[in-house]
Amino acid sequence: MTNYGRISSVSALTRLCSVDDLSPGEMQLIELEGMDPLLLCNSEGSFHLVDDECTHAIASLSEGRLEGHTVFCPLHGGSFDVRSGKALTLPCKQALRTFPIVVEDGAVFLRRG
Repeated sequence: MTNYGRISSVSALTRLCSVDDLSPGEMQLIELEGMDPLLLCNSEGSFHLVDDECTHAIASLSEGRLEGHTVFCPLHGGSFDVRSGKALTLPCKQALRTFPIVVEDGAVFLRRG
């Protein structure tokens, strides 16, 4: 897992990474100017972007693990579906926010606005 640091947004599409930077089953912490930290997941070859902070307790999901479409919180083991943000297991009850992405020209972008 690599933290690429802060990325400034300049358009409606904000480049997050190259598709080759994130293999299936890997996650990457994304920090964008003016936004809370996000988590980019390559879930079985599909990319998904969610909040990085667990909704149950203040813990970074990027420090947890990704299995299939499920990310597990490192603090209490609660889990979320990265496709929908839905909380799957206790103690997590509230869903994660999800964000629209575009995969184009070998790169992953956040679609803003």
